Amino acid sequence: MDPLHIIKKYYVPDSSLYRILVDHSRQVTRKSLGIARNLAHLAPDLEFIEKAAMLHDIGIFMTRAESIGCTGELPYICHGYLGRKLLDDQGLDPAFGLVAERHTGAGITLDNIVRGNLPLPKRDMVPVSLEERIICCADKFFSKNPRHRDKKMTVPVIVEELAKINPGHAARFAGWAEALRL
Repeated sequence: MDPLHIIKKYYVPDSSLYRILVDHSRQVTRKSLGIARNLAHLAPDLEFIEKAAMLHDIGIFMTRAESIGCTGELPYICHGYLGRKLLDDQGLDPAFGLVAERHTGAGITLDNIVRGNLPLPKRDMVPVSLEERIICCADKFFSKNPRHRDKKMTVPVIVEELAKINPGHAARFAGWAEALRL
């Protein structure tokens, strides 16, 4: 399975959004593989990580995010579960779709969805597997917004940013960062 082949089904290769998505996905892939290699004793699936990291944001085109050129109908927070649907519809192993669905924030709990009245399916969307956690954490180090592309993210900065959204997200990420040796 070639992730770029799948991405090209939904994105025009010469478009700005394609470049933003692929550049970001490559950054996340490199970071994810670096994290995974440092955890060899846990035997993370490097081949899966490489492909899943490239596909984790495939659903962004279906959402609204003017800063990166997304002109879809739904709020940006929906891109994870929308990406899961796209990947499931491709007939891929369901684990790929779960990475897409669960990578947003530091995962989104059912309680977050209900209390925040978020426009998401009513279910937990929190990374469970080691590979999901690695990709979720790696994603936080890179912005898709071209204006912030070169901004250096560190674990303390990411924790601070996540705390503005939800203290539980910040605590979850901080725990993972320690366990993953970030």
